[in-house]
Amino acid sequence: MIDELSHILWSSPTLRPESDCACAEETGSPVMLCSSPGQIMDSDCACVEAEALSESVWRSSTTPDCDCACAEALPASALALAPNLWQLPETLYRASLQQHQTLVFNPTGRGVIAALDASALARLECFARPQTLTDAMDRQLAMLGLISPLDAPVEFPAPQTLTAWLHLTEACNLRCTYCYVHQGPRAMDEAVGIAAVEAVFRSAVAHGYRAVKLKYAGGEPTLVWPLVPFLHRYAQDLAAGTGLDLRATLLSNGTRLTGSMLDWLAGNNLRLMVSLDGIGVGHDVQRPFADGRGSFDSMARNLDLALAADVALYLSVTVTGRNVAGLADTVRFALERDLAFHLNFSRAPEDVAQVQNPAEQARWIEGLRAAFAVASTYPGRRIDALLDLATFTAPHTYPCGAGRNYLVVDPAGRIAHCQMRLEASVTDVWTDDPLAAIRAENTSFSNPPVDTKPTCRTCLWRHVCAGGCPLLMCNTVSPYCSLYRALLPEMLYLEGLRLLKATGSAA
Repeated sequence: MIDELSHILWSSPTLRPESDCACAEETGSPVMLCSSPGQIMDSDCACVEAEALSESVWRSSTTPDCDCACAEALPASALALAPNLWQLPETLYRASLQQHQTLVFNPTGRGVIAALDASALARLECFARPQTLTDAMDRQLAMLGLISPLDAPVEFPAPQTLTAWLHLTEACNLRCTYCYVHQGPRAMDEAVGIAAVEAVFRSAVAHGYRAVKLKYAGGEPTLVWPLVPFLHRYAQDLAAGTGLDLRATLLSNGTRLTGSMLDWLAGNNLRLMVSLDGIGVGHDVQRPFADGRGSFDSMARNLDLALAADVALYLSVTVTGRNVAGLADTVRFALERDLAFHLNFSRAPEDVAQVQNPAEQARWIEGLRAAFAVASTYPGRRIDALLDLATFTAPHTYPCGAGRNYLVVDPAGRIAHCQMRLEASVTDVWTDDPLAAIRAENTSFSNPPVDTKPTCRTCLWRHVCAGGCPLLMCNTVSPYCSLYRALLPEMLYLEGLRLLKATGSAA
């Protein structure tokens, strides 16, 4: 279930001690309303990799899975407040809200979105000139990441989880219009599956990872269902033997799920990611059965079964030119059921080409705005799930883990950087260290850090979107860049208004 709003209402109980800063004369009780870092919702690609702190200082958050090489949210360590001087980050974003409140967000901070009254803002602005922390509010500003140590570089801790996409079968009972998977009869056998799981754990141990995340995918993995519990039991044994944490997700179209499958998923703490692209015809037009029939009714019935079975359920929504106008209804469907979800932009060539047209961009922006407006009326912070490969939860320099902490294994045991490039295999599951081989091969697949991309390195939002999918850009601009630039400020504004409304501060 999606967490309810987490916020801080902070009021100063005493007058501020004297200092040489003019704002020390502020006598009101400063008030900060803070939205905690949201969950990093996985998407249908090598997902956003949030390498920095993702747990708030007052509440831990969990990270739902996706069907890609997802971004990893690392646990927060205790924030060291030892530096003598603190300052406003150069990247600090501000926007006016209602009732003389100001929205504040640091794209290189701790994922906190805050609404400050005039008194709190005045104290924050004092740090335009570096100074020491003088009281509890200053320390709170530091712990929330709204001010930073003088001259301290932004740190992006290394991910602690090695993720592997196990492509169990090429077969599928649907014919999705944007699908990038070659459909055929091949399926992974038990011997290759065992070798694949062993290879993932072998690389995880060799590179010092603390956890392994497995994604049982296809095609449609329920077509080879017995292989899923077989491989997962083997992975559980390896996790126990190596001391590594094990997390796993089944990625499914949802049409073939049965009660026994769902009970097994719930009993073994696997997450279930189901694809939902619209309501009724909006879903069917993109995700028909092989015979042309719509798949929505079958999928929706099984969603209800999964909810009844208490499965950890998440929705993956692929946004295309066909369904963007109906996104608001799709988001409402998810939130009425209190389901986590993530919006993922299509990588299909026709969508990528069309969205570069200004008229098509405007149509996408209109559809996404409508979805954001719906999300903002429900309790809880949602904005970290609403824009493909973009999250406010924690700053990230890479849009995904492809080429870094992600392996994709095909049915024959060959390993590639990304599931959308399965044909471009680099190594196989019998290699001593397949992750090292993936990292060494960077000529056919490139995923550079965002700060090295000429079109991104000066953008305020670069650590929110990290430049977008590496398959769609390298050193050039993402075809979805205009959507990011237009919508990211609006998403923050809506979250600020939601904070005010949730705490009774809105007009």
